[in-house]
Amino acid sequence: MNRIKQIVDEIKTGNTKPIYFLMGEEAYYIDKISDYIENNILSEEEKGFNQMVLYGRDVTIDDIVANAKRFPMMAEKQVVIVKEAQGLSRSIENLVAYANDPQPTTVLVFCYKYKTLDKRKKLSKVISKTGCLFESKKLYENQVGEWITSTLKTKGYGIEPKASIMLLEFLGTSLSKIDNELEKLALILPKGTTITASHIEENIGISKDFNNFELRKAVGEKQVVKVNQIANYFTQNPKSNPMVMTVSLLNSFFTQLLMYHGLKDKGRINVAKSLKINPYFINEYQSAARNYPMRKVAQVISLLREADLKSKGVGASGMAQGDILKELLFKIMH
Repeated sequence: MNRIKQIVDEIKTGNTKPIYFLMGEEAYYIDKISDYIENNILSEEEKGFNQMVLYGRDVTIDDIVANAKRFPMMAEKQVVIVKEAQGLSRSIENLVAYANDPQPTTVLVFCYKYKTLDKRKKLSKVISKTGCLFESKKLYENQVGEWITSTLKTKGYGIEPKASIMLLEFLGTSLSKIDNELEKLALILPKGTTITASHIEENIGISKDFNNFELRKAVGEKQVVKVNQIANYFTQNPKSNPMVMTVSLLNSFFTQLLMYHGLKDKGRINVAKSLKINPYFINEYQSAARNYPMRKVAQVISLLREADLKSKGVGASGMAQGDILKELLFKIMH
């Protein structure tokens, strides 16, 4: 986040680089920087003659260089943005000659998503000297909740931990997907609102009672009736609640629970730090630890691996996904 702010602040002061090579697994930050450049370096009057958007699948490096070497018309700068630049991955090293001596009146932007340059090769080293090389790394699952909170804070909103977890479980760690849903909520809810699980259910369509978050909690507390209700709901709505996600989240929970059992200091601060969880959820782990001693936790992790294989057709004997899930949950709690 600090690096992104630094890049934007430099552009604001007029200190632009001749090349911005934006790469990496997290498309969200690549789009944010590219969009800022596209919307802010040139005035609306200047954009007509001096701003161009190319697509990696449609052009060659030679085409890009030819456009980049043009002089701006009635403006100090021209902007050339290459979207989907990962389509040029086989020939991208051919950019070295231009990167060594870039046109100073051109701002050339590459949106190189889901890939990175080979840092052992010359291009990345050259761009690091003459331009801006930015790698957008995916956030770990435990970092996304904090990102949701801070992003909403900048928009003037708060969010309950449960609502944040629901977004993460439903949308995964893609910041672009999550941000799209947050934008929708910002249009509907007045500023100053603290977003709750009910807001998520009403406006995004994620059930606040039948989701992996509630399943994890019910399993930890050995609430047999509730676990069965959620399992039945998942069986009836398999597209919204894929088996692979449920098993993955339960595996993460029991792996953290195993770590919890191994902690000498089980104070709230140390537990939150060691397990990398929001302190809001510590009570769940304390409750689950009472219901699942260390030996049982190890057995559960083994059961989860077995269920994961069955869900992929290994040793399942044609069992339906819902039946595999129900069998797994029965074995976990007995």
